[in-house]
Amino acid sequence: MVRRILHPVLLRSGTATSLAACLAALCLAGCTHSTGAAGEGEPGQRPPSAEVLPPKAGMAFDYQIGGGYAPPDGVRALSRDREDRPEPGLYNVCYVNAFQTQPGTLQWWQDTHPDLLLRDGDGDTVIDEGWDEVLLDTSTPKKRAALARIVGGWIDGCQERGFQAVEPDNLDSFERSEGELTESDNAALATSLAERAHAAGLAIGQKNTTRLLDRRAEIGFDFAVTEECAQYDECGAYADAYEGRVFAVEYEGEGEVDFGEACAAWGDKVSLVQRDLAVLPEGRKGHTYRTC
Repeated sequence: MVRRILHPVLLRSGTATSLAACLAALCLAGCTHSTGAAGEGEPGQRPPSAEVLPPKAGMAFDYQIGGGYAPPDGVRALSRDREDRPEPGLYNVCYVNAFQTQPGTLQWWQDTHPDLLLRDGDGDTVIDEGWDEVLLDTSTPKKRAALARIVGGWIDGCQERGFQAVEPDNLDSFERSEGELTESDNAALATSLAERAHAAGLAIGQKNTTRLLDRRAEIGFDFAVTEECAQYDECGAYADAYEGRVFAVEYEGEGEVDFGEACAAWGDKVSLVQRDLAVLPEGRKGHTYRTC
């Protein structure tokens, strides 16, 4: 059910296989933490830099993880990739691929943290075939602590750039893990990430999977970002759990529920937006943006 995209650096025309793009992708994966190697700080160790501010229910939202552009009129909140810039005056959510490898970064993981890539019983990496992303291994406390240090460094970078919140993607990777991971494994890592986000003064959003809604308070989630909740009849569950603090993305041409129908059913309960599947910036062919 998860809908994700290539990292923005890999979406630029003609650069997907260029050396420059590859080097940029590797740097994004490993060079963002200002204190040295990616994420060397311990989860929850940083003192709060600001009061955690969750989003308000009903904020008009745009999903810009494929590249930032001038927010449409009326937009009060948006999500952008962690390497992008937040938008002054708006509520900015920072996208972090926390439970799988971001496209273009697999070599960095293989070179620096091969033990953190999930493998099956034969020793082969477990891949999300839909997006060609290798799952990260959350199966032991030691590996979760290592991942929390790495991703925690990225979260700190979100705070340093001026974001107000973070959305760690692929919380539901256990569903694609061929039985190698459990809900509890991912919930444990998410708890560490929530502690790190809150220590940095950032709110943290649950990204997909209704299977962990009943553990949201235990983990520490403040709001939700959900993809295609109308298509899967899940909007009500998120709206009830988070009292309307839900950013919901529907994708053009995906599923059987028309966006108008989704708006009629859920437009007054969640912040609903329709985007193109590649989440392209405005001006690019195929860009779609609609609200209720």
